[in-house]
Formats: sequence, structure tokens, C-alpha cells
Amino acid sequence: MTAAQKRAQTKAEYDAFLAACPSRKLLDRISDKWVTLVLAALGSDGSHQFGAYCAGEPRSMRYSELSRLLAGVSQKMLTQTLRSLERDGLITRTATPTVPVTVSYELTDLGLSLHQMMRGLKTWAEMHMDDVLANRATYDTRAT
Repeated sequence: MTAAQKRAQTKAEYDAFLAACPSRKLLDRISDKWVTLVLAALGSDGSHQFGAYCAGEPRSMRYSELSRLLAGVSQKMLTQTLRSLERDGLITRTATPTVPVTVSYELTDLGLSLHQMMRGLKTWAEMHMDDVLANRATYDTRAT
């Protein structure tokens, strides 16, 4: 069996329902709320008013822009999230030699392929939050 055939066979055998499957770690990574929000932010034009749903074209963003946009994210968590996304090949980090150094982040082709689903997930959560809150209240009333 050639190396290419072995890789193809291994790829075909990925099954996230199996405990040892490496795709589980990837699912764990991309299901993180900060990953979802970073991908949604980088895949939009920056207009995040209510109803815009991260519309527009993907663009690069500086660390400080992401930090301001993602309310509540700590510096440590944002840095860890960006590094893990860069390691997985979902974003690129570009440092421009200025004083101080300017660093920007942008989706790769792989990141763009994931962006649509993440944007959809974010949009779904925003659109259905009232329904979820109502269901929680009903459940909590029955549970007591």
C-alpha cells in the first residue's frame, strides 16, 4: 500500500463516535465559544449591529479589534484561541514591523470553509435565544 493510499484509508476511517478518533479533539476545539466568535468576526466586515449577523466579506483584524469586539474575553483566552486556530491552519498571523509591531489575523481557505457553519451557529443562537429562555423557565418551573 502506498503512503497516499494509507492516508486516504486513515481519513476514511475517522469516526468521532470512537473514543480514540483524533477528530474528537478537533470537535472539542471548534465547539468552543471563543473559536466560534473569532471565526465569525474574521469572516465579516466588522459591522456587528443587531441584525447584521456578521454579514459582509472576510477581512483581517488586529488583536486589539478582536479584543474589543469579543466582550468578556480575557487576554490570555484570546491569545490561546488565536494560537490554536493558527496551529490548526484556520487563521494566519501576520506581523508587520512597525513600532510597535502590528499583528493581524485572517482566515485561511480552511478557516473560510468552517466560517459559514460557525456564522450560522452564532446566528441560530441569537435568533432562538428567546425560545430557549422560555423553555428553560418552563422546565425550571416543572422541576421544582
